[in-house]
Amino acid sequence: MKPVLTMFEGKKIRRIWDNIQEKRYFSVVDVVSVLSWSDGKDIWAYRRKLKQRLKIEWSEVVTKCHGLKLLALDGKYRITDVADTEVMFRLIQSIPSPNAEPFKLRLARVWYERIEETEDPELWINRALQNYINKWYDENWINQRLKSIEVRKSLTDEWKERWILDKDYAILTDEITKARAWLSTRQYKDYKWLKSQSLRDNMSNLELILNMLAEASTTEISLKEEPQTFDHSKNIAHRWGKVAWIAKQKLEKETGKKIISPKNYLPGNKSLKKGS
Repeated sequence: MKPVLTMFEGKKIRRIWDNIQEKRYFSVVDVVSVLSWSDGKDIWAYRRKLKQRLKIEWSEVVTKCHGLKLLALDGKYRITDVADTEVMFRLIQSIPSPNAEPFKLRLARVWYERIEETEDPELWINRALQNYINKWYDENWINQRLKSIEVRKSLTDEWKERWILDKDYAILTDEITKARAWLSTRQYKDYKWLKSQSLRDNMSNLELILNMLAEASTTEISLKEEPQTFDHSKNIAHRWGKVAWIAKQKLEKETGKKIISPKNYLPGNKSLKKGS
């Protein structure tokens, strides 16, 4: 993990990426300092008051803050309280400051939109479509991506029917990825130079198609075999992820081109945005 700096309102906020947890952590004291306009010794007093306020609100979010080594003002690495994005947003909600208000309003808006989308899924589809258009994805890719979301939803619905816990979806997904690409999900993301970004949002058209084939095959066989255990579902994920691997091998042999590409849609990469 290598600490880096980001800027907000002209002030530095220390942050660090945890490759194992696949989460970005921010220095709590830096964020509180920026949003509360507190500096120097005042920030520690303000931080104590914030902890007291959270206790009054019956929030246990403080217990979710961890200590990691970040570069201090004296040039040495010292243990500093950090929080991931989710926990940090919760902390921001308890900061009574004009600087924090835009974040609170944005969070309220996002939550309102999520409720709307639950009641009318078409709203989510339209917003996702517009979001991809705004990022300059080409129309063909967008169509494939939206279809892949539908395929993925069918698979997770099937896992839910088999009493698979949400937290275990990543394990099964990793099994499919390893079977079809010979890479774990983390290795796949590293190959594309991704951190917190979505792997699927950075796949080419053919990568998306093969991923859909693997997940659709896994769904169909799960429906047929009706697995009663997690291990059985894991076995299905591995066996039928290979369907896409076989298709990939045949396609690469015929075209002479590698399907799995290190290219991505990160800012500055124009080639994928042009549909290559």
